[in-house]
Amino acid sequence: MTNKSPSNSWITCFQPHPQAKLRLFCLPYAGGNAMIYRTWANGLPETVEVCAVELAGRGKQIQLPPMTRLETLVSEIAANLIPFLDKPFAIFGHSMGALISFELTRLLGSKYGLSPLHLFISARRAPQIPSRKPPIYNLPEAEFLEELRLLNGTPKAVLENKELMQLFLPLLRADFAVLDTYVYSHQGTLDCPMTVFGGLQDQEVSYDELLAWKEQAIASFSLQMIEGDHFFIHSAKSVLLQSLEKQLQIP
Repeated sequence: MTNKSPSNSWITCFQPHPQAKLRLFCLPYAGGNAMIYRTWANGLPETVEVCAVELAGRGKQIQLPPMTRLETLVSEIAANLIPFLDKPFAIFGHSMGALISFELTRLLGSKYGLSPLHLFISARRAPQIPSRKPPIYNLPEAEFLEELRLLNGTPKAVLENKELMQLFLPLLRADFAVLDTYVYSHQGTLDCPMTVFGGLQDQEVSYDELLAWKEQAIASFSLQMIEGDHFFIHSAKSVLLQSLEKQLQIP
């Protein structure tokens, strides 16, 4: 075991634990960045090294244009993850990050023969279920902003700051393009344990849409509903981390 964690601009370990037994890779929701996960290590044991994935167009990757297609994005993430996969790992993704996590897990298995110890899916309908809504990434600006307000994930102060939104809009449109242009293809079930989290007051994702993830799992599957709306990842962080810790016990 090395005494130093790998490093690149795609992966940020805010509190490196080179001697950790497991790495937990975390993927953000649309418009989010690695900073979402900056304090997660405080709520998990040192046996787990929390590594946040920084997508193009934000944080350390601000110089790269944001990607608009999931297949391209997942291939790039996988290639940059390889140096970090020298020990057991798990993957967590929230909303858009959950869909990326699913396709990333499939690619790591098919291309590299690697599988996570656990896949955590949060606040995202199962991939085989088509969207109930039409695409929003290409809406006129006023309508696009209204959709963002309804999602309740972008702070009101940011939405009302025109200069800030002009900087932020291309990134958000790119992220929603990733989601809106995604086409599911059946490739068989995943052989790793899967835990799905949902918000009890989430208006975006229903219980049945979360439960449908079970069709993707051949190993153990569990679904946990948590108090909060679509962004319970923030409001119920301690509950979420407690559940992750229970699931990440390594022999």
